Amino acid sequence: MENYTKYKLKSTDELASLLADKDNLFVIACNKCFKEFATVDEPDCDEFIKFAEEQGKHITGSAKVDFLCNKTHTEKDLPDMIPEGAENIVVISCGLGIQTVAGLTGKSVIAASNSLNYRGHHGMALTKKSCDACAQCYLNITGGVCPIVDCSKSLVNGQCGGAKNGKCEVDPNKDCAWEKIYHRLEKQGRLKEFLHQPVQLRDYSKVNFKFVNDYVKSIRENRLEGYYGGVHPCEHKEFTEHLPLVKFPDPDTVVIPLSMHAGAPANPVVQVGDTVKVGQVIGEAAGFISAPVHSSVSGTVTAIENHKHATRGECLSVVIKSDGKNTLHESVKPNKDLDSLTPDEIVEIVKNAGIVGMGGAGFPTSVKLKPPKPIDTILLNGCECEPLLTADHRVLLEYADDVIFGLKAMIKTVNAEKGLIVIEDNKPDAIELMQSKVADIDNIDVVVAKTKYPQGAEKMLIKRVMKRQVPSGGLPADVGCVVGNISTTKAISDAIQKGMPLIERVVTVTGEKLKKPGNYIVKIGTNTKDLIDYCGGVTDSDVMFKAGGPMMGFVLPDTNVPIMKGSNGIIAIEPDQTEAVSCIKCGRCVDVCPMELSPLYFAKYADEENWQGMKDKHVMDCVECRCCEYICSSKIPIVSKIKAGKAVVRGMK
Repeated sequence: MENYTKYKLKSTDELASLLADKDNLFVIACNKCFKEFATVDEPDCDEFIKFAEEQGKHITGSAKVDFLCNKTHTEKDLPDMIPEGAENIVVISCGLGIQTVAGLTGKSVIAASNSLNYRGHHGMALTKKSCDACAQCYLNITGGVCPIVDCSKSLVNGQCGGAKNGKCEVDPNKDCAWEKIYHRLEKQGRLKEFLHQPVQLRDYSKVNFKFVNDYVKSIRENRLEGYYGGVHPCEHKEFTEHLPLVKFPDPDTVVIPLSMHAGAPANPVVQVGDTVKVGQVIGEAAGFISAPVHSSVSGTVTAIENHKHATRGECLSVVIKSDGKNTLHESVKPNKDLDSLTPDEIVEIVKNAGIVGMGGAGFPTSVKLKPPKPIDTILLNGCECEPLLTADHRVLLEYADDVIFGLKAMIKTVNAEKGLIVIEDNKPDAIELMQSKVADIDNIDVVVAKTKYPQGAEKMLIKRVMKRQVPSGGLPADVGCVVGNISTTKAISDAIQKGMPLIERVVTVTGEKLKKPGNYIVKIGTNTKDLIDYCGGVTDSDVMFKAGGPMMGFVLPDTNVPIMKGSNGIIAIEPDQTEAVSCIKCGRCVDVCPMELSPLYFAKYADEENWQGMKDKHVMDCVECRCCEYICSSKIPIVSKIKAGKAVVRGMK
């Protein structure tokens, strides 16, 4: 493909003139965007360094980066790049990169490249326009402030005289670009130099710069709301958010996997022919990171064998024929009241109840409630940011008191100072209810978060609410937090107040291809196909089923799999039949990655089997939220490539 970002080094005569009275140069070059992506650096940087050294100039260092115009990434990395001895920063990029660097450093910035004679729109991927690619860059003359884009009147021959207190008369919310230019050049001691520069007058009156700047500003505000990155997919919560919870009919037979959690699968403790009761242990935890499994019905064990599994292909499962009586096991009885329980006793109750993270991750909750570091805040994730899913939303509305009880238990267990229930602003009914419920509780509050995906990911939640950054490879406990899921918290309440282990959960069954969506209380081990059939089946045969939401859910090629502890949703949606094409280095994945990674490299390195490259680019920090894949222009299955890379990296020394 033809490179979209068009710039090249200035002529040698022009460069020689620019460098005449400059020395101690630091060179930063952008690797260009909107082009056929190859993991090689552009040659411009090395060419410039060779030329500058031939001119007798001292090069203090250099850097070659991707997407220099991405201010968040550049601002984070730039201070570590530039050595103390650098007096001038030479930038080789399009005008956006030059402006970005000029705005982040007080040093003199030299624009060493020219845009080609090209009329188009350079810019960050989430913006429609930014630089009009005028092919006559003024950034050397104006200290990196563009009088075409930054001046509301796009004046190139100096101030209009209409500025009021440093603000533009056309847009009073905007700083006068020419005052910014003067102040920057004065600070750099270059004002006299500027006043002797001839400027060609051009007519840019036909371009609506106010629209451009307002658009860019709104996009960037959305992208940086609460935390970097994220996307705003169509939510389609309206299918089920108004539908109350309905108890799904008890199944005749349940297939209960012994692996529904992170860590080691449970070991079976029953045999074929045994009679079991509701809440009875049928699988015991096989290690520290493991969880026991309980029967969700009373009846007879008919098989202990491998069965299909929604996320693992298949795993050892206990098959139980229900007797329809739902007889409770003798162990199912209320515990002492919360005030009488010690933290260790609460942890033991949670552990014995087989409670794990019910948002999909399945990490044993008892382990999470024994953090190795002091905790000051419990965050309850009521965001449910995945499109379509409304299970936690309904739990908040219909089991508010149980959620609050579970949160109190968690606060006591880890000796936290407070608990915060974080709910996205697309759930006003849940916000209003929970605020009224906790109004008189001193150490519990509700935080309303602006809706954005993947806000519910624990690192994003901590950053959004607590303004704390979980370190690379770290855990929430490293910054004094424990994050819990709404349904998990309700399960803690059930375990303490009723003695009931985790044997059922709320599942949203929904999607544009489903005839009658709903929210159901479903026994663990219920067949997924039975749920779909109960909802009237699908509207046509061209359908894709997923366990979970459309972003992080797992495709179900076969719906004859059991509902598990982490099954928060079953969705029937339009299949994605778009063919992947080559990466065009548009930068969209970098714009939206909430972990501030470079997903385009993960896809490229996976294809090259460059596992060390993936490790060096911090692939293990990826939370697999699928924002990169959602926004990808080329429809590359980035997350599957990331998972393959992670599997290899885990085995590396």
